[in-house]
Amino acid sequence: MSKTTPIVHKTRTQIVVEVLREKILSGEIAAGQPLRQSALADELNVSRIPVREALVQLEAEGLVKFEAHKGATATLLSVEHVTELFDLRALIEGDLLAKAIPNLTEEDLTQAESLLQDMEAAFQDEEQVENWSGLNSQFHTCLYSPANRPHTLEVVQGLNTSCDRYIRLQLFLASGVPKAQQDHRELLEYCKNKEIEKAVALLRAHILHAAEAIRILVSQQDD
Repeated sequence: MSKTTPIVHKTRTQIVVEVLREKILSGEIAAGQPLRQSALADELNVSRIPVREALVQLEAEGLVKFEAHKGATATLLSVEHVTELFDLRALIEGDLLAKAIPNLTEEDLTQAESLLQDMEAAFQDEEQVENWSGLNSQFHTCLYSPANRPHTLEVVQGLNTSCDRYIRLQLFLASGVPKAQQDHRELLEYCKNKEIEKAVALLRAHILHAAEAIRILVSQQDD
């Protein structure tokens, strides 16, 4: 009962957004694949209106593109897109972390530690590995929230949604996660010790290193 109760409070559009977002992020809907509204409506057992509304929302998230005479398609993977997204993340998240560290409480740090353990467990379990990306986002958000910059955090979360497909690509096709986990461990230690400059430098390097690895993967997919 507890699993189905929240669904009651969601609109049909919200449910369609979540289903389509997951299909795109997981690769079940391939980059460049047309998204036929009538077919999706039939598949999801809804009218075309929530499908159309969901596609518009996913366009705002950068996952869907509308083109004249072609309709909606899943956004193509792009090296330029990776560069822009991750450069923005490095700038904004570094600033957020610097503002957050002085306000981090023991409770924040305990939560971050718990999320880090969940991430490590998820990566060891093939059935749970795809949860790593979501846990990664939660870990970073936990460290940034004490900055008390809700609008900036909202921008970061939007960037993370746009980056999620690329992060999952890295997760499934490369071995970048152990390096990321090591970075997370060091980052948490710097945060505990209030070493702001070291924490920010590591965070920016962590984000830009991921971007470089993902650019290589995207280039290989284009070949």
